[in-house]
Amino acid sequence: MLCEGKVAVVSGLGPNLGRSVAVALAREGATLVLAARRETRLAKAREEIESLGGTAMTVVTDVTDPASCQALAEAVVSEHGRCDILVNNAFDDGNSTSFADSDLGEWRRTFDVNVFGTLQLTQAMLPALRAAGDARVIMVNTMSTYKIERGFGAYAASKGALATATKTLALELGADGIRVNGIHPGYIYGKGVEWYLNHQATERGVSFQEVYDELASEAALGYLPPADEVAGSVVFFASPLATCITGQSLGVNAGHWLT
Repeated sequence: MLCEGKVAVVSGLGPNLGRSVAVALAREGATLVLAARRETRLAKAREEIESLGGTAMTVVTDVTDPASCQALAEAVVSEHGRCDILVNNAFDDGNSTSFADSDLGEWRRTFDVNVFGTLQLTQAMLPALRAAGDARVIMVNTMSTYKIERGFGAYAASKGALATATKTLALELGADGIRVNGIHPGYIYGKGVEWYLNHQATERGVSFQEVYDELASEAALGYLPPADEVAGSVVFFASPLATCITGQSLGVNAGHWLT
């Protein structure tokens, strides 16, 4: 029980990594506060955690709205008095358009979620994190900050800014006992990636397995890790095993991209 007695806030409760992170932390004994824009996703994650014997509360939250972030922080303090673990998982995946053809307003929207939304929520949670005395902030980043691909400029640039901000927060908040680190997943195997691979297979006139094998062959371990495996890296940073680690970026991609 690596997180027993800890209070963990997880933003961005989608059907993939956010859900897996919340469940993984609950399995390790953490009490969860789930934050996302959609109540239906929150309710589903809470039910799963409670079915495992865990405890979770939900707060509808839009990280781009300062009042919404503050309301979440107040709810956490009111219910638990502190926050030991903050996982910033809410994100916008960009406009999938080349820079030359992009409306830069779309880039701003991506930055508003991935950079300013993340920092806004972290700032709102600071009093609760400081109250914990030994708190962890984990930024869910991406392999795209290292492996630049055409059409993903808005996403990669925003996450690159977040990676630098992660180091700044680690430096400035260390005196408060707050450790700040980032995980950088690559392809996370699930429904979204399955759809993408099927789309590629149809366009190229080949089988799904052929496309999967081709992409997986780029990884040192030869496969695309599922969300439940990636979530383990969050548990690591949230646990006593990472007490002396801060300001780090951890690739979590089966060796798909090595730096």
